[in-house]
Amino acid sequence: MNQHDTQPLSGTIFDDNAEITVVELCELCSVDQQTIDALIEEGILEPRYREGSPRLPYRSVRVTNTVIRLQRDLGVNLAGAALAVDLLEHIDALRARLRQR
Repeated sequence: MNQHDTQPLSGTIFDDNAEITVVELCELCSVDQQTIDALIEEGILEPRYREGSPRLPYRSVRVTNTVIRLQRDLGVNLAGAALAVDLLEHIDALRARLRQR
């Protein structure tokens, strides 16, 4: 074992209730605010408003990265990306249900 194998892992664990700001999402996904605004307008991201400022569930990072890959790699428009994200979330939910059995 080398020295790196014995070092403890560090990081932050996010649960389903964790929220981030639009600015944080932009930084994490390397996109501009116009991109996030477009995802919100299309209904792909659903902000929660707390004290007047929009907050997004942390899962928005995964969703945003998925949309970016769909657009970049497959040329999917926002409406198509919204449908794909919805279907992927349904698949994940079904897989979770199967694991519970």
